[in-house]
Amino acid sequence: MTTENNKEQQELVEEVKEEVVEPTTEDTSEEEIEQSIEQLLEAKVLKLEGEVQAAEDKYLRLYAEFENFKKRKNQEIETNNKYKSQKVVTEILPSLDNLERALASTEETEANAALLKGVQMVYEGLQNALNSEGVEVIEPNGQQFDPNFHQAVMQDSDSEQESGVVLETFQKGYKLKDRVIRPAMVKVNS
Repeated sequence: MTTENNKEQQELVEEVKEEVVEPTTEDTSEEEIEQSIEQLLEAKVLKLEGEVQAAEDKYLRLYAEFENFKKRKNQEIETNNKYKSQKVVTEILPSLDNLERALASTEETEANAALLKGVQMVYEGLQNALNSEGVEVIEPNGQQFDPNFHQAVMQDSDSEQESGVVLETFQKGYKLKDRVIRPAMVKVNS
């Protein structure tokens, strides 16, 4: 390896000597030729150092961009994994609402007791499955209206309540972990 480096250095010195010696005349002393060679070699070294520095800077920028890309990708994967069930949950919520309406509107009689119990079990099973995925019900009644969690569809006036308090919930809202997937539809006190 060092013999190759020595050969390269000697070739470079010979090349520089040819560049210096050709334009010089016979009046030029040996010392002046060596100084010219030194100056040319120093210039070439400075040029090569600049090229190395530029290549190193380019490498560092590319490395930093790649690291940022990896971080963004990992964060995107984490977010996707965290909310992977959002689409399914969103599609199940209308069916859950229908089961709630069916349970609320049906009176239990001897003839439909078994059917009502079955519907109740399906409803509870869906709720348990949603809870295991991190789905939470937004309970707005009696709370201050928050547009991040509630959708006001009506206003009413109740002198016993503060202004901006939720009076009634028309449709439950749901959160998946920390993301609202459906705001609660509410009536707000004016």
